[in-house]
Amino acid sequence: MGLFSDVLLTADFDRTLTAPDSTIPQRNLEAIRYFMENGGAFTVNTGRSVPMTKAFRDIVPVNAPLLLYNGSAAYDLAKGELCFCHEIPLDMWETLGKVQRMFPDLTVEIQGLDAHYRLVESHPAWDAFSDHNQCARGFARPGDDVGPFLKFSLYGEIRDVTVASLFDGSPEEIARMDEAERLLNETFGDHCAVFRAATRIIDVHAKGVSKARSARELQKQLGRKILVCAGDAENDLMMLSDADYAFVPADAILAGRFPEVCKCADGAVADVIYKKIPEILEKLG
Repeated sequence: MGLFSDVLLTADFDRTLTAPDSTIPQRNLEAIRYFMENGGAFTVNTGRSVPMTKAFRDIVPVNAPLLLYNGSAAYDLAKGELCFCHEIPLDMWETLGKVQRMFPDLTVEIQGLDAHYRLVESHPAWDAFSDHNQCARGFARPGDDVGPFLKFSLYGEIRDVTVASLFDGSPEEIARMDEAERLLNETFGDHCAVFRAATRIIDVHAKGVSKARSARELQKQLGRKILVCAGDAENDLMMLSDADYAFVPADAILAGRFPEVCKCADGAVADVIYKKIPEILEKLG
């Protein structure tokens, strides 16, 4: 038994495990290795899809299935397969067609297991964004098989290739995305959860699915007594609220609402591992 054998630690990726510029502080990577070497179970708990894990799957050490699509699925990297998933209980192409008609000015993306798919034949900015983030991409027509209906997203204007750039927006853009979020909730709220992953990104997945639910589901599978979670934004709120212990970077959107560690660029996850979890274990005796 190692020091951290009772603990499952799940951490959001963007602006929790990463710095605002999307780089991963070396201090975090060193701390995660130390945590796992001493019996801890660690994984990333993110809104990202299987294709978008390519950007970090060979960099970030994990020893538990990845929690992806905002909790809609758990993916075992070693086996290359889903451990569990929760699909949107609606017809995929009927739903996406309706969304496109409702929001012709926004980019609709369906997130599959093998790639992300645009629903228009040409979108150079989206293509460049996908390529920069090492995400396999394609064009899908109604009726194409793109895998289970786990998640789709709406993007505002894509002006830059970085995920970080989508956290900014003009007052007009913010108002437009606010309105889109409201309309999506009114239209699909009986079956879907709708939320802002970033200022100019809206994510949609099955109702009842959350990072919290997937973390608890994984905790049960692994038989860990303590669930510790780290996150930064509104889509982490349920996960943080449900965790046994929760922490946010000092520069997080949710700063002040949960116990804080250092800024994400300084190694927030490392602070959780080196400082906070030992304090928890000492307190529990």
